Amino acid sequence: MNSSLQEIKDKIGNNDDFFFQRDYLGEFPVVLMAFKTLIDLPKTKKMLQTNINNPFTINKTLDEFLTGIGEVKEQDSKEAISSIMEGKLIVYLENIPKFVIVEPVSKILNRAIEQPVNENVLQGPLNSFTEDKDTNIGIVRRQMNSDNIQVISLAVGNDQKKSLSLLYLKDLTNIDFVHKLIDQIKKNQDKELNHLQDLSKILGFSPWVAISKYHTTELPLEAVQFLKKGRVILFQDRLPFALVLPSLLWDIFTLENDRNYPLPLTIAIRGVRIIGLLMTLLIPGLYVALVAVNPEVLRIELALSIAQSREGVPYPALVEILMMLVILELILEASIRLPRSIGPTITMVGGIILGQAVVEAKLVSNLLIIILAATTIANSTVVGFQNSLTIRLFKYIIVILASIYGILGIVAGMVLVSAYLAKIKSFGIPYLNLKFAKDGIKSG
Repeated sequence: MNSSLQEIKDKIGNNDDFFFQRDYLGEFPVVLMAFKTLIDLPKTKKMLQTNINNPFTINKTLDEFLTGIGEVKEQDSKEAISSIMEGKLIVYLENIPKFVIVEPVSKILNRAIEQPVNENVLQGPLNSFTEDKDTNIGIVRRQMNSDNIQVISLAVGNDQKKSLSLLYLKDLTNIDFVHKLIDQIKKNQDKELNHLQDLSKILGFSPWVAISKYHTTELPLEAVQFLKKGRVILFQDRLPFALVLPSLLWDIFTLENDRNYPLPLTIAIRGVRIIGLLMTLLIPGLYVALVAVNPEVLRIELALSIAQSREGVPYPALVEILMMLVILELILEASIRLPRSIGPTITMVGGIILGQAVVEAKLVSNLLIIILAATTIANSTVVGFQNSLTIRLFKYIIVILASIYGILGIVAGMVLVSAYLAKIKSFGIPYLNLKFAKDGIKSG
């Protein structure tokens, strides 16, 4: 047996779904190799047979004949194995040191285009991205229908090859940013890609940054609008959403779906999101500051009302609010992990019973339950689940500073958060920038 064939068999031949069969392609003896679980073998062989019996191929030379059925390659066992793993059919010519990579009839292993699951659409297209990268690119092309869309595909990883595709508009995107992004990926092409933390390392982002340096969306309408704003869209195979680079602060408050409403309503909706973010950051810390450090700021009637609501509570305000915030985090996490059929019911009933029980047991005040409910609702108004997680993290910093310095601690916490956001950059693009255009950074 040929050494290349033997190397292929030694590497992947012990898999029960590996197909290795000797056959004839016209008058040439060949070996067919592929994974039966990735290709539709009967239909692929029928397609090959149809090409062989095509009257237009009878008088062609061997090279023309082989080129007509696939991509002709010299003997390279590593490339052949990589193609097989990608779901291709390898036709190995025994008498000629060449093999042909044939695009087979693939098995349907991807779900159909469905409605978005994690992002709700009130007025707009109801399709979403899938796990197949090529399908996602096709959805974007169908949504936009422009000849300015540029697609660049790259492969990363040694043992597990994963494909990445970059999409941008050549007339609107800063080409220097695109080149930096491509160079960074090529520099780390040997790193394995299993999840978004690995992708962040490939892109050169620190794993300890609390703010995500790319914005995620599963809505094609949103992805297309980001392209029109000069951003770069990154698709990873087997991930059903698009990664938008660079990520900017204003992405937390805006959705393209907002523009389906009259302009006053659009402004009002985005204003509500800004208020929700500020409430999430400030209200818990404000409760601790006014109860434990600076009660003199309040009117005497309000101060007495708060003191009466905390009568019998054995803990200081900081312990009280941290305990309830942690319990609330557990409820939110449980609502994600539980099955959809019972998750909302259990978490709602559990939250109501738990809230009533802790108040009656005099472990927390009534006012704190109201504050936590308002904070949780406000936290959900921002765009993107990952962004809401970041805000939930920042509020703990402000609560701790407020318990030490009171109102001054809240101001210091906001200054620290603002300074941290101002420090973040993505390939030289500041996170606090409002717009990103072809000629670089704009502040308006």
